[in-house]
Amino acid sequence: MSAATHAFTDSATMLRRQLRHMLRYPTLTLTAAGVPVVFLLLFVYVLGGILGSGLGGPSGGRDTYVNYVVPGVILMTAATAAQGTAISVAMDMTEGIVARFRTMAIARVSVLTGHVLGSLTQTLLSITIVTGVALLVGFEPTAGFAEWLGVIGLLVLIIFALTWLAVALALKAKSVAAASNMLTPLMILPMMGSGFVPTDSMPAGLQWFADYQPFTPFIETLRGLLMGTPIGNNANLALGWCALIALGGYMWAKKLYNREPTQ
Repeated sequence: MSAATHAFTDSATMLRRQLRHMLRYPTLTLTAAGVPVVFLLLFVYVLGGILGSGLGGPSGGRDTYVNYVVPGVILMTAATAAQGTAISVAMDMTEGIVARFRTMAIARVSVLTGHVLGSLTQTLLSITIVTGVALLVGFEPTAGFAEWLGVIGLLVLIIFALTWLAVALALKAKSVAAASNMLTPLMILPMMGSGFVPTDSMPAGLQWFADYQPFTPFIETLRGLLMGTPIGNNANLALGWCALIALGGYMWAKKLYNREPTQ
């Protein structure tokens, strides 16, 4: 068996392990969707009227705002799920299961790959739940079949990138609590981009940060695919950020995981 085949087989085994955990504990998927759903309902029903009027549009108010805010909430779901991945990896590292894996004849990368692919599946399920709730509260996307394929492809790339970053940070953390806290800023970034209000409504310093952080092109590309708004150069920026984060996270995680444990 070649090294690539061996790694693929072991990764599939580790993926099955993660999927069993997901089926055994469905509350993990619901929790990843729960926080974004709360934010969605809060912003649409409590703040949506006034914020939507500021956006303008054919009707203004809440109907306009729900269509604006959903892409940001979807990206918040991906960030929330990444925090769950970090916790899962940190638990494996601190509870001794990884030490056992190190003694077995399995491809080392397969342990991390299983976490990443399992998280990808779980996050897509959470996003499906959030999107379903969004449709119930008035979200009306204009995307056709091709645009929906683009939405799915973009989300897979973003989740893949964020998950590798979460894995790397979890391996760097000294405890489960530290791993959880290290991902908290990631959950805030959609709110500090164009997820909930246009960046041109922000003070100058915050607007500069919002315009140049990765979640803004993520959100604007997703919004353009779903609602037909102009995407401009945001798609290229989103793909570039995905590649940078995924590659950096993977290389960092691989280096940390392959490092011999401290005796």
